[in-house]
Amino acid sequence: MTDVVFNLLIFFMLTSTLVHPSALKLLLPKGSNQTSAKPLTTVSVTSDLKYYVELQPVALEELESVLKQKLGDKPDTYISLHADKSVPFENVVNVLNIAQKNNYKLIIATTPK
Repeated sequence: MTDVVFNLLIFFMLTSTLVHPSALKLLLPKGSNQTSAKPLTTVSVTSDLKYYVELQPVALEELESVLKQKLGDKPDTYISLHADKSVPFENVVNVLNIAQKNNYKLIIATTPK
């Protein structure tokens, strides 16, 4: 029995070193409300003002076409917006305008207070 537990321990230690984190490092603003809606995709804005759709870097000019390609014309489509707390509000509004123009619903991601 101890051999099995020891082998499992070794297995999990080895596989955990192979996993690479695939998330962008963002410091999200704090908020008290959480939503239960399930977004179909995420748009991230990093502190150096780079835009990402999921993990794919995208220029602001191409953001609308990438979202249309990914989401189509489905009504009531939710997008999760992850913007670093140091990002100027103007850059967040750019994404809001694209979402409103295409009838996408935007969820602004925050960290709990």
